[in-house]
Amino acid sequence: MSEGTMQRRVERDQRAKRLNRVLVCAAAVPVMLVAAGCSSDSGSGDSTDKAAKAAASASASPSPTVEAAAYDKLPEPCKALSKKTLKDLAPKSKSGKEGKSDDISTRASCSWNSLDNNGVKGSQFRWLNVSMLRFESDVTRGPADKLAQEYYEKQVQEAQAAEGAKGVKSEPVAGTGDQATAVHYDLKKKEGTFKQQTIVARVENVVVTLDYNGAGLAGDKTPDEGDLLKDAKNAVKEAVEAVSTANGKGGGTAGGAPSGAASESSKPSKSPSKSASKEASDESSEDASASPSKKPASKS
Repeated sequence: MSEGTMQRRVERDQRAKRLNRVLVCAAAVPVMLVAAGCSSDSGSGDSTDKAAKAAASASASPSPTVEAAAYDKLPEPCKALSKKTLKDLAPKSKSGKEGKSDDISTRASCSWNSLDNNGVKGSQFRWLNVSMLRFESDVTRGPADKLAQEYYEKQVQEAQAAEGAKGVKSEPVAGTGDQATAVHYDLKKKEGTFKQQTIVARVENVVVTLDYNGAGLAGDKTPDEGDLLKDAKNAVKEAVEAVSTANGKGGGTAGGAPSGAASESSKPSKSPSKSASKEASDESSEDASASPSKKPASKS
């Protein structure tokens, strides 16, 4: 091999070595950039930790709560009034007719019809109905006594706007639950003039609606409105006390129990739906349809 050939071979080897060094250095640059990138993003781990801690703190926060309902039951509706009261208000009624309900601890009603037939001298008719609706606390709708108060106000407004009512008068009723209002008026019908008394009362989370009317039929005299109203006030007070007694709080309700006091057995749960309230109202209206003195717009 000539000297020139050997010289060229050496030069080629040197060039190959230099090229390998360049390639190695070029390959090392991305690795360094990646390493540098990882190093510069070292703060992202802290952000992730903070977000995780915030989420954990939010999940540990207490769930929304609402004050438990004070009353968790209703009395038997046909036993809410004493025998003496029934004899005074509906003397010819043999027994009460209990309204339909799929949960008597939430809604209940009872009605009594009385017809004192005096033949050609005419007759005295009386119709009495007591309905009770109990509300339960709900985290989305609010405390039970607030829901009951809203329903109470609605009941009073409906009584005042009764179809066919003449000479509507309203007045507060003292010493009956937390609040009570009496609405009374005349209803003119072909059978005679009916004197209607509707008293709506609220005690804690329960609303009691009492309807009482009377008429003199077949020529008999129309009953005195003042007497009917007085009897109705006594009866609704008795019904309110029956609600308190059923929940172990009898004896102090006539003067109005402080709203929001919770009974030992009370517990928070969902409130009755609007459809349930309407169903209870419709049941009362069905009972009233059996008598000629039905109050057209009454929904109790």
